[in-house]
Amino acid sequence: MNKFDIIHNNYQHKFVKENPKMLNHLFGTTDVMPLWIADMDFKIASEITEELHRLVNRGIYAYEFDSKSVFNSITSWNKNRHNLELNSRAFIQVTGVLTGISLLIRELTKEEDGILIQTPVYHQFEQIIKTANRKVVKNPLKIVNGNYEMDFEDLEEKLKTKSVQIIILCNPHNPVGRVWNKQEINQLIHLADKHGVTIISDEIHSDIIYGTTQFNSIASFDQTKHITVLGSPAKTFGMQSISNGYLYIQDETIFKQIKHIAEAMYLNHGNAFTTFATIAAYTKGETWVNELIAYLEETLDWITQFMKKDLPQIKWFSPQGTYQIWMDFSELQLTNDQLNELLFKKAKLGLTPGGWFGKEFLQFMRMNIASPKAKIQQAFQQLKEVINENL
Repeated sequence: MNKFDIIHNNYQHKFVKENPKMLNHLFGTTDVMPLWIADMDFKIASEITEELHRLVNRGIYAYEFDSKSVFNSITSWNKNRHNLELNSRAFIQVTGVLTGISLLIRELTKEEDGILIQTPVYHQFEQIIKTANRKVVKNPLKIVNGNYEMDFEDLEEKLKTKSVQIIILCNPHNPVGRVWNKQEINQLIHLADKHGVTIISDEIHSDIIYGTTQFNSIASFDQTKHITVLGSPAKTFGMQSISNGYLYIQDETIFKQIKHIAEAMYLNHGNAFTTFATIAAYTKGETWVNELIAYLEETLDWITQFMKKDLPQIKWFSPQGTYQIWMDFSELQLTNDQLNELLFKKAKLGLTPGGWFGKEFLQFMRMNIASPKAKIQQAFQQLKEVINENL
């Protein structure tokens, strides 16, 4: 049996995705298969676990910092995996990716400035913009020949207003799964530079890439102004509860500014578990990641065939990256309440509500597929049965 096939009974633990109060709040029931939050149901690489055991068995938790080795390991990983040349001295460690983005917004803009996002996009972006008293400016993605693309014409119209100071790029894009190509990022940089706007690129899913698709970090382009939130090992290695976030800032002035405030607020302090688990992940975890991606590709192949044969009335967008899939249920011609009843109560599927990504996406749902194939297959079988019985 493949190690990723094992279904772990996690319900005795306090994982967010299985929290009864959370499930009741989201779905009106606890009797759902929780496939909504973006984390994995797989055991992490044994090399990471062994490193954590080393720290526990030692039994001493004195002050211990080694950010230099963390940054070196991230640099080497990106060189080997993405042929991306990075300067290990241009990193700033923060407590999480959203912490980093929030810090950048507050330091590089002023209240009432516009921050542009490309919807549908990770719902927390809008939240951190609003809590910083900045204005959310939406540049909706458009669907062309069944695939999402950036709407550069609309983007430039929004930038012409001069109210936008930052663009938050999500690459790979959550929830639609696009991995932006070089031409698209080049055009985005061109427009940002033309209108004096800074790009913050959230690249937390950058290692979950399928097939022959090439990931293109904004740090690989001929620019120094724009900022890369290289993310963390959270999504790649399933370390959501024990990982930090990492900013990569090439501009020396901005780097000093952000580093100063991060140090002043003690946001740059990691802990031994996070530090050495991260080093172990990036120096010893590549085989595990390769096996993970191969497994997810098999799952996606199965979903592709099943959707084509058994659920043709549901439109979905096969991802180039991330372990999320984005589905459009509008052809079922249900009201929003009827759709929720069908999926949550009857099919018993706890999917991420599309409304999280904007009111215009109430007929959409996001599904996390980083689970054993048998679990994913069961989810789609439940969906098929309910649709056949009720429609």
